[in-house]
Amino acid sequence: MKQDIHPKNYRNVVFKDMSNGTTFLSRSTADSRETIVFEEDGQEYPVIKLEISNTSHPFYTGKNVLVDTAGRIDKFKKRYEKKAK
Repeated sequence: MKQDIHPKNYRNVVFKDMSNGTTFLSRSTADSRETIVFEEDGQEYPVIKLEISNTSHPFYTGKNVLVDTAGRIDKFKKRYEKKAK
């Protein structure tokens, strides 16, 4: 195996699922300028915002829910609604 190929600047980061508000603490090298107080221990950590995580993804929740990110479904409907008329 190659030596010294992995980053050494891992730190604790809170990941926040923006679709349902769930947060969890993990280690990451990702940069973030925002911080959040983690509810479980009351300490402040950098926060990484996620559009979807295992708590909201239909595969993991077992719910057949279509996740609309950034209004893509509405854009699609508007585009093809005009052509149908």
